Amino acid sequence: MTTSLITIYGIPNCDTVKKSRVWLTEQGVHFQFHDFKKQGVPTDRLPGWMAAVGWPKLVNRQGTTWRKLDAQTQASVVDDLSASAVMHTQPSVIKRPIVEWTVGGQTQISVGFAPEQWQIWLDSQRKA
Repeated sequence: MTTSLITIYGIPNCDTVKKSRVWLTEQGVHFQFHDFKKQGVPTDRLPGWMAAVGWPKLVNRQGTTWRKLDAQTQASVVDDLSASAVMHTQPSVIKRPIVEWTVGGQTQISVGFAPEQWQIWLDSQRKA
């Protein structure tokens, strides 16, 4: 099996993050956890996430944090730069978890609890 590095980015008390961590643990998958609250949003990772999935998928417009933002701030989020600024100042606005799955030097990104996709990645890794 090919060596992989899996990092879950999120907030530990988020139900979706909890569910994701449990699922990966049940599959016997070792992963690292990056806590947005304690470690912040990694400035070096955000551009890659936006390139991979787009800023609209990263910004959780259904969440409590977004709804608490003033209308002017919400309206200002229109592109990578403005979305990045809000995600850095309000990490809880990021849809969680973000999972980076690096195998053989290539990184896949998923947003939210995605066990079907993760199973595909696991299966392909086990075949490698």
